[in-house]
Amino acid sequence: MAITTSRQLNRYYELFKQVDISFTKNIIEVMGLMPRHLYLKCRGDNFPCVIYSASMVGAKVIANLNESHFEIFKKANNMASLRFAFKISDKLEPISFFVPAKITGFNPYNKENPDTYFASLTYTQKPPDDLIEIFGEMLEANVNAKRRREERIIITPDVIREMALDAKEVRILMDSVPRKCILRDLSFSGAKILIVGVAKFLINKPAIIKLSFRNQENVFDITGKTLRFEAVEGRKDIAAIAMQFEESKVPLGYKMIINNYFNSRRAKTH
Repeated sequence: MAITTSRQLNRYYELFKQVDISFTKNIIEVMGLMPRHLYLKCRGDNFPCVIYSASMVGAKVIANLNESHFEIFKKANNMASLRFAFKISDKLEPISFFVPAKITGFNPYNKENPDTYFASLTYTQKPPDDLIEIFGEMLEANVNAKRRREERIIITPDVIREMALDAKEVRILMDSVPRKCILRDLSFSGAKILIVGVAKFLINKPAIIKLSFRNQENVFDITGKTLRFEAVEGRKDIAAIAMQFEESKVPLGYKMIINNYFNSRRAKTH
């Protein structure tokens, strides 16, 4: 997680507090959510649940409930706490916290599972800063992936260190042929690479660039297409190729890395 100021946290909250996040497998993985450690707590009892969606003001979870469970909620006036747990890549230990909430409704999950319910929760206070930061970083990355899609990051030794980029030399699969290349720049929407070959034979080709970062377990395979080239002075055997990513297939984790870099750069200039 990047260093986030109180001003930035307030900004995240005001901009995104009402935005509902659906918890797909990809979202869970990128956030570092630990599903097995998530539960509702009411009057000292814990109720395992699956998070279906959540925002900074409420959540919807799925839980198996019977009449005795509903009686516990009734005695508590439907007041409960939702426990979150996250494994953050740059922290040694997971972080966890409770968010106080009121259960505003129960709805059957489906006819085949009569004891399974959707429970809708409204938080009774502003959630912890950790939740605002985790949700806010992800939501902002998606917004900026469109708003700042063409803003480029020139790859230098300092940038490699700050972004925890594994290496300036990377691999690209171009027209199904694996090749080595050197990164010149990166953006939300594409990359520029230096590659050995005759430029005119390397453009308008489907490509997959493989990017790895030291703080990420997985290599990002980003799909796109080579669009154009620039001559490299004094080197006819090397081409500078611009690659455009396929927008719908850019990994969320990659967007967050680019966005965090822009945020850290902005913080240094203020």
